[in-house]
Formats: sequence, structure tokens, C-alpha cells
Amino acid sequence: MKSFEIISEITEIEMIAVGSAIRDVARLRKQYGLGHWRKLKEVAMIRLANGRIRRAEIHWYEAHGIGRKEFKRKRYLD
Repeated sequence: MKSFEIISEITEIEMIAVGSAIRDVARLRKQYGLGHWRKLKEVAMIRLANGRIRRAEIHWYEAHGIGRKEFKRKRYLD
């Protein structure tokens, strides 16, 4: 079960790490496949499992041809 759902436009996208600078890059390649992995962060409005809507910082991994994986809510901004 997902703990949140992104319900707005993604804004303020920023790259955190690329390739071997990503701590979990070996696991990502094993689990999802080879690719140019990047770790990014964004700001978006999310709907929590309890229905509450909050503005939050979200982190995820992304690779060309594989897509976005493993979204994580890091902190609330409201």
C-alpha cells in the first residue's frame, strides 16, 4: 500500500546524485536494470493515506529507459 499519492505538478526538481555517487546504485541496477541512474528531489502536493493533503519534499531514483522508481516522502514543507 502506498503511503501517499502525488496530486499536483512537480516543481523545484533538483538532482542530488548521479551514477556511482548514489549509495544504492548497485541495488538499483540489480533490481531494475542497467541505466544512467540519478537521484532527484522535488516539491509537490501529496495526498496521504488518511486523506490529508500536504506540501512535501519527495525523493526518487530515475534512469533513462527505466523510468522513475521508489518515491519517498522526506519532509513536509507546510
